[in-house]
Amino acid sequence: MPKYEEQAEEEMTVDIELEDGTNISCAVVTILEVESKNYIALLPLNEEGENEDGEVWFYGYEENMEDPNEEPKLIYIEDDEEYEKVEEAFDEYLDNCEFDELID
Repeated sequence: MPKYEEQAEEEMTVDIELEDGTNISCAVVTILEVESKNYIALLPLNEEGENEDGEVWFYGYEENMEDPNEEPKLIYIEDDEEYEKVEEAFDEYLDNCEFDELID
C-alpha cells in the first residue's frame, strides 16, 4: 500500500513497494483525468531525493470521497492502450507548463 507524505515545500511524495520488496519514494507530479478516470504521474527519486533519468511512472488513482482520511489507492495499469492514453495526456500536461518547474 502506498504511503503518502507531505514535505516542507508542499511537495507530495508517495512510497511504493516494488515486487522485489524495494521501497521507492516518488514525487507526485500531477493527477490527470483521462476518459473519466483519474491517474497519477510519479517521479521516482533516488536516496538524495533526486530523479536522474526523467523517468515518470503512471498509475490509476482512486480516492474515497466519503472518507478523506483514507489513503488513496494506486492501481497498476496493465492495458497498453490505456497506458498510452495516459502518457499522451501527460505529454499535453507538460506542453502546458515548464518541465523544469516540476523538477525543482
